[in-house]
Amino acid sequence: MERVLHIIPTPIGNLEDITYRSVRLLKQSDLVLAEDTRTTKKLLSHYGIKTKMISYHKYNEHKILNNVIEKIYKGINCCLVSDAGTPGISDPGFLIIRECIKKQINVICLPGPTACIPALIQSGFPSEKFYFNGFIPIKKGRKKTITEILQKNCSSIIYESKHRIIKTIREFAEIDPQREAVIVKELTKLHENTYRGSLENLLKLFSELKLKGEFIIILNGKK
Repeated sequence: MERVLHIIPTPIGNLEDITYRSVRLLKQSDLVLAEDTRTTKKLLSHYGIKTKMISYHKYNEHKILNNVIEKIYKGINCCLVSDAGTPGISDPGFLIIRECIKKQINVICLPGPTACIPALIQSGFPSEKFYFNGFIPIKKGRKKTITEILQKNCSSIIYESKHRIIKTIREFAEIDPQREAVIVKELTKLHENTYRGSLENLLKLFSELKLKGEFIIILNGKK
């Protein structure tokens, strides 16, 4: 009996951005572990998928992990999805993947949507090597993280919400106002937009915008 957990990337905005293989595996699986079943239900309904779902997120993963592992051991075919993108990249997934490896359960991660790579490529900054930070700490370690990112000689990628985007740009600009940056808003969605310029100029621009959605900041490396 093959024991396997499939990691399925899901669209980050546009429902068409999912592979045939991902749809097939979601249909064939016995159980979908979903970060938010309400969000995943919209995706599954769009593709006529009726597979059973249970919630699996950072607030309950420690509680249900052993039960999920037991199900996989019994031959139940499970897929793990997050609300958007690839599980484990600024989303739940690391804990169950690590536990599956410990228990000699095969982990197969499919290629698919993630926000960081398209944003980096369309930034036009060097991409042969890059630093992915994800979300910056809200409080503890925040200033240290920002300082360390600005010291990188390669392109850096940061995720940010509408609630802290201006604060984050400002804190970067206070240290290096002329650093080149690109900010991508609502990647793959209807109101996607890309903003380019120095941190100083982007701060002025964003201070005048009505902020909605999710943002990706790409910083050019230190010269």
